[in-house]
Amino acid sequence: MNEITPIDIEFASLNFTTIVPMLIAIVGALLILCIDLVNKKLDKSLYVMITVLFLLIDLGALASFSSDVRGFFDLLLVDGIAILSQGIIVIASIFFVLTAMGKLRFQEYRYPEYFALYLFMIAGFQFMVSSDSLILILVGLETASMALYTIIAMHNRLNALEAAIKYFTMGALSTAFFAFGSLIFYAVTGTVELGKISEVLVASSFENYPLVLLGVIFMLGALGFKLSLVPYHTWVADVYEGSTAALAGFLSIVPKLAGFVVALRFFEIFIAASDPFVEIILYITVVLTITIPNIIALLQKDISRMLAYSSISNAGFAMTAILIGTTQATQALFLYWLMFLITNLGAFSMLWINRSKNSTNFSSDHTLEKYSGLIKREPFTALMMGLFLFSLAGIPPFALFWGKLYLIGSAVNAGYIILALIMVINSAIAGYYYLKPIVHIFLKEPEPNSEKLLENATVSIKGIIGFCGILVIFSILLIEPLLDIISYYVQISGY
Repeated sequence: MNEITPIDIEFASLNFTTIVPMLIAIVGALLILCIDLVNKKLDKSLYVMITVLFLLIDLGALASFSSDVRGFFDLLLVDGIAILSQGIIVIASIFFVLTAMGKLRFQEYRYPEYFALYLFMIAGFQFMVSSDSLILILVGLETASMALYTIIAMHNRLNALEAAIKYFTMGALSTAFFAFGSLIFYAVTGTVELGKISEVLVASSFENYPLVLLGVIFMLGALGFKLSLVPYHTWVADVYEGSTAALAGFLSIVPKLAGFVVALRFFEIFIAASDPFVEIILYITVVLTITIPNIIALLQKDISRMLAYSSISNAGFAMTAILIGTTQATQALFLYWLMFLITNLGAFSMLWINRSKNSTNFSSDHTLEKYSGLIKREPFTALMMGLFLFSLAGIPPFALFWGKLYLIGSAVNAGYIILALIMVINSAIAGYYYLKPIVHIFLKEPEPNSEKLLENATVSIKGIIGFCGILVIFSILLIEPLLDIISYYVQISGY
């Protein structure tokens, strides 16, 4: 009988520092659960502060990271792209969790488990962007998704449960697509690491190409759900409407950034090889994602649903960077998403403080009529709403304009003139439908018995809105330093 030789693994060879940022978030989540076991009567503000504290420590670990990019049996890949995207994810998560400090006591915030799940979800997204192993990406995806389904369902409205079920059903299908796509690539190449998959495919001149193309279609379906690309976008408006405005804003930013990084790593294999079929599939997907939600948004009479369809179109805009595949386009992707983060954080925070707890379960909180004549009732609120809507419309000199300009410029420089033209036309369409709420806010008379909107405002949320407003107005001063930081991390990753 043959003896099994034990494998000696030195602790130093695991490069433990690569997993430290994720462990910090996980330890924070476990600490919240342990505190709740000891004392169940503590105020939610304690759990918010613990969450923020651990996310700040997480951010510090990322900022000081200086070891080898590989760790844990080469499963983790903490390169420049991973550090940059993790940093944006953690910063966005800090701001969005602070919106829980509202005046109104919504059901989900009464449970410490909400904040524990929030940290588990962040750890899942960090794993997603810090690996080129399809298995670990899937583990991170499922960790984040299961936490997110639960968080949505915890909201105290009937359509929140409906939203969670829709998100779960589509998410399960997405997971199946990802697993099946990974299976196909393992069958063709004998590995699940994207770097090695690329080497094998290039060396074999894309042998078994029909099977490879089938794998690409499955992976596009899986990532298309996370990024809300057309035709995988059908869940978005209902989930945003069923969630709190704060969580809807989070959904529009953080999960999508994790999805973009995975898509960037995956599709780079085919874009670098100038694969015509994959480029055509991506081109069609991007054009449909930019255009169709914009047309649907023209018909909306509810601001939250309008923002939902706008976020789908914005995901299509960002996806053009992956299609283009140049270094400038990759830098433009992160710049655009940072500008979108600043604007969307402000916009959804405004909707969040204007939330009425007494709304019926299936009535909308944010109809256009609710904001009629807001400039006469609450001038400062109206000005802030108008500011964020102007930025989302891409009107200069506000934040999102610079993101769109740089992204369109990268398309022109790479020779994608028609794509750039489509982006410009859709920016004009977006400008038109954002004029509708602006007209209601500034030009129409207030509705009889109009309610006061700032029901959920606190100092922390007002501070976030003010901070975002300043950044939106003076965003031109941010472009140069942000591009320097982004280009540094992108270039050391080799993109």
